[in-house]
Parts: sequence; C-alpha cells; structure tokens
Amino acid sequence: MEHVNRFIIQCGEAANRDELRVHLFSSSLSGSAFTWFISLPPNSVITWADLEKQFHKYFFCGVHEKKITDLVRLKQRNDESVESFVQRLRDVKNKCYSLVLDDRQLANLAFQGLLPHIRDK
Repeated sequence: MEHVNRFIIQCGEAANRDELRVHLFSSSLSGSAFTWFISLPPNSVITWADLEKQFHKYFFCGVHEKKITDLVRLKQRNDESVESFVQRLRDVKNKCYSLVLDDRQLANLAFQGLLPHIRDK
C-alpha cells in the first residue's frame, strides 16, 4: 500500500490519467516486485485497478514473506537439475522482501543446497 501511494504522489499530474499510471508503474519497481511485474501474463493488466489489485494480492494478501531459514532449508531434489534448483532458489529469494544477500552469499546457499554427489565434483 505504501509503495502504491508513494508512486501516485511521485507521478503528480500524470497520476490523474489511468493509462499513464499503468505505463509508469514498472519504473518504480525493483527486485522481487519488478520480477513479479515482468512475469505477469500479457494483457492481464488493462486498467490501473487491475494492476493495483494484482499488486496487493501478490504482495499483501496471503503471500507470506520468506525468510533466510527458507533459503537455508532449500535442497536440490534427486530428480531435479542444477538449473531448476537454482531457479527455485531464486524464486524463494525473490519472496524474501527484506533480506539483502550479495551474489557470493546467494551462490554459497545454492552450493550448500546441491546434492552431495554434485557438490563433491
């Protein structure tokens, strides 16, 4: 809610036009919010009301923030490729809204979650 309100205030006069709000909103996003936005199906957002509803639904209604413990517990499945495991790790990381990890820390978490025979190589 705070992000949307701040965005509207920053838009000034442009906030009065629904289509401009929809068009400009992506430029206010970063991290997991931007990842969410670019993953929306094409033509799933037509109006500002659509966009605001989907944003709140994803970030504030029933979607719980993940924690570092969720990342630490993440392990590669026996039938899972390394690429799929790393993508799953990234997806969980993107739901850790207040967690800041650098690339090295994230790579270390990924390495620790690999199957032992892959990690040993």
